Amino acid sequence: MTLTAVLVLAAGTYAFRVAGPLLRGRLRLSDRVRELMSTAATVMLFALVATSTLTEGRGFAGLALPAGVLVGAVAAWRRAPFVVVVVPAAASTALLRPAGVD
Repeated sequence: MTLTAVLVLAAGTYAFRVAGPLLRGRLRLSDRVRELMSTAATVMLFALVATSTLTEGRGFAGLALPAGVLVGAVAAWRRAPFVVVVVPAAASTALLRPAGVD
């Protein structure tokens, strides 16, 4: 990538980041639009989690990774501390793979 392209992308990124605080007081959104934006953020986060959970490279990740995510999700739903969410999720995935669940 050329230096010009990098500088243009950096300027565009900076402009987007600055636009939020600058336009916050000037732009009025209806309640419906605010609700849709909140829903869109939730859907995008769910899509990101689903994609990273179910795919590895260009194919299906197997059953061990989604099982580990499920263990972590249950721990998070039970309001466990972060370490208690991550360690059992990673351990269950790590134990399922050598057991042949892939």
